[in-house]
Amino acid sequence: MPATQNDAPARTIAPSTPTVANGQSGDPSRADGPTVRLLSPTGDFTPSAAADEYLPYLDRLSEADYRRFYRDMVVVRAFDTEAANLQRQGQLALWVPSHGQEAAQVGSAYATRPQDHVFPSYREHVVGMIRGLDVVDILRMLRGVTLGGWKPEDHGNFHLYTLVLAAQTLHSTGYAMGMQLDGSTGTGNPETDQAVIVYYGDGASSQGDANEALVFAASYQTPQVFFMQNNHWAISVPVSRQSRSPLYLRASGFGMPGVQVDGNDVLASFAVTAKAMDDARAGLGPSLIEALTYRVGAHTTADDPTKYRDPEQLAYWVARDPIERFRAYLRGRGIEQEFLDSVDEEAKDFASDTRRRALEIVGPEASVIFSNVYAEPHPLITEQEAWLRRYEASFEEGQK
Repeated sequence: MPATQNDAPARTIAPSTPTVANGQSGDPSRADGPTVRLLSPTGDFTPSAAADEYLPYLDRLSEADYRRFYRDMVVVRAFDTEAANLQRQGQLALWVPSHGQEAAQVGSAYATRPQDHVFPSYREHVVGMIRGLDVVDILRMLRGVTLGGWKPEDHGNFHLYTLVLAAQTLHSTGYAMGMQLDGSTGTGNPETDQAVIVYYGDGASSQGDANEALVFAASYQTPQVFFMQNNHWAISVPVSRQSRSPLYLRASGFGMPGVQVDGNDVLASFAVTAKAMDDARAGLGPSLIEALTYRVGAHTTADDPTKYRDPEQLAYWVARDPIERFRAYLRGRGIEQEFLDSVDEEAKDFASDTRRRALEIVGPEASVIFSNVYAEPHPLITEQEAWLRRYEASFEEGQK
């Protein structure tokens, strides 16, 4: 356990009261609850009572930003659908859908700065896209033809997907501690100060790694934001089984601020994350954001949610679709139909191009699995590679 804390400025952590017992997060559409919301489910700009301090962050957004938010949500959903189809057709070993969580991811991703570092779990496809990742690299990874996926420094400091639940929370905390040691954060210059954001889910919040990361982050006051996407299901276990109180309340137990945001509201997701990242860069320590959203699809393509999920609950969340909500808001702002139509066409083209490029993926030479195991040549690796070549050659000899 960490023994020391740094001397970062302290933030007041106000006690919060759960709105509903037994882990039920309640309706994020409520205007009188603790949830930060800016857009109603019908797309009206009706900020909740908890949203007041975040409203100034919308001043950072231009009309072009609103269009980018919408474009990215629509495009990544088309990509998501196409990738699921590719898996069903045997082109991928697995696919992890993000349908329904686009607003939480797009809003938070645009709250980061180029110098920040992003640690995803395995569902943050649009975050990677926004940070400059070619999403076909995600398909390569889930097709099993790459050993890791991509180099973070070449893709906006977007780190590798982590299939081990909550492991990335520790990775991100260690990286944030390194930032402190390097003096690259908390200098008072927002143009260069760095921070870390880590994405994980309600299921991962029950893992020991996540809680250990929160302990170290609070103890060392790391420049870090824990962005928890509460999509209500850890595979087949509901969040009500995992936690007897809303998950954002856990933050106060670790000594850091916690905020609950309507994760299907892209503007609220942006504003809350922008403040948290600003605070982290300024040396004010870590915070936790619980984004209330819903996993509309399966946990992965290896899962069948119809076995455990109430269809009425699914219908409730489908009616609060983040893309439909933001489209309604944009129409209220007078966005032209031509733009909405052009985005739909771009999404179709993007999905089509994704399919074409995915079908062109070829596997690497078998020799790559022996590369970079050790810094120097190693006799055991040499022996294993020679054995594999003899083994594969035996099949060719048997066919003669």
